[in-house]
Amino acid sequence: MQCPNCGVEVRGGAESCPACGEPIPDPSSSRQNVASPAVGFGAARRPVAYAGFWLRALAYVIDSLLLGIVLGIAILKPMMDHAGIPMDNPWVLLTGSSRQIAAINIALLAAAWVYWALMESSRWQATIGKKLLGLRVTDLQGQRIGFGRASGRHWAKLISNLTLLMGYAMAGFTEKKQALHDMIARCLVLKGR
Repeated sequence: MQCPNCGVEVRGGAESCPACGEPIPDPSSSRQNVASPAVGFGAARRPVAYAGFWLRALAYVIDSLLLGIVLGIAILKPMMDHAGIPMDNPWVLLTGSSRQIAAINIALLAAAWVYWALMESSRWQATIGKKLLGLRVTDLQGQRIGFGRASGRHWAKLISNLTLLMGYAMAGFTEKKQALHDMIARCLVLKGR
């Protein structure tokens, strides 16, 4: 059955749409075929609103800035101070090969993974950047994703990176505005509630 409000596929027995919260009419009720006076007879169902490339890119920039500040203060500075690595040359994190630099990079990667996967599998279904812009991550049926799928989506971004970022650009021209990592994880990024 499809939600009469947003068109997302709703699994049997649900009382409300998991994507928009609209009550789902009882299929055995004859009232579902009667036109609502507020909507009008024959009104078209509102389609699902997919988040496009630029809105998603802006959410990513917001998240990256916030996460960069927090990780810089909570992880990067203390670990670099402890390892005796000066903060005045950030390129050492990309070019250095010491165990301390490897540990710092692994800690930063793990923190970013936990942030994106936990936030997108939370009740918000969004990172802070996505939440500020009214976006949320769902599965193909509009349901909240679990931590495992959110983790898979996060690590699939490596493949989007390996395509010279074309995996991200796909969100600008695919039917459901899915980037490559969304397709791999079978997820959608939706606009609205």
